Amino acid sequence: MSQKHEAPLAGGDRPGLRADCANCFGLCCVALPFAASADFAIDKAAGKPCVNLRADFRCGIHADLRERGFPGCTVFDCFGAGQQVSQVTFGGQDWRRAPGTAGQMFEVFPVMRQLHELLWYLTEALALPQARPIHDDLRHALDDTERLTRGSAETLVETDVAAVRQGVNALLLRTSELVRAEVPGRKRNHRGADLIGARLKGADLRGANLRGAYLIAADLRNADLRTADLIGVDLRDADLRGADLTGSIFLTQAQVNAARGDTATTLPAALTRPAHWS
Repeated sequence: MSQKHEAPLAGGDRPGLRADCANCFGLCCVALPFAASADFAIDKAAGKPCVNLRADFRCGIHADLRERGFPGCTVFDCFGAGQQVSQVTFGGQDWRRAPGTAGQMFEVFPVMRQLHELLWYLTEALALPQARPIHDDLRHALDDTERLTRGSAETLVETDVAAVRQGVNALLLRTSELVRAEVPGRKRNHRGADLIGARLKGADLRGANLRGAYLIAADLRNADLRTADLIGVDLRDADLRGADLTGSIFLTQAQVNAARGDTATTLPAALTRPAHWS
């Protein structure tokens, strides 16, 4: 899935957490599996290069991914894990010229991707003034996670990512509570809810807890999602036309890319309007 981003991330201070495909060895196009579906035109096993991956590690159909049946590629985000594994963990040694590194490199990549996703959330949390009471804990968690990303391939493979995620998630949940507490009145709690196809046009979801909710194909036109917690929300084909996501927390570019929106949709400063929305 190298070279996949429909729009680069903008805003914020997270340069190392943005995909730099020019410095990656197409790891997402090789290490990860996908199945023939509405998201991918073909089956591909983990560790097998995508048929569209070129010799220079670029995607041969990058400009036409959606038209060619690969919309799933356009919404993937490695949070900068690709270049970290390629240039730091393996010191610029690519899996084609050094095939002996391939297996381990492909095993390390999904671990690094999860760690970088956590770094993205922690960096966002540290930028939120409402989370100041726990900034020390957030900083320690960020430093510890960054230290893991600098480890050897052997160490990374042995990392208990679930345990790391559990500790970080507790801090992110506390951050969410502090941020959403500033929204007056009763806030909706739809954590983990099945809202597939839900009719939420114009809904007041300010400060709502939507963590892990399924909003696939939901109608969120003109909905007010300001300061809502959107971590892990499945927004595939959700209609965000005219929706206000200003100040929503823990929303990622991948989630935005998976949804539908328009010029009236407002996004957090760190994210960019996807090209396909136009």
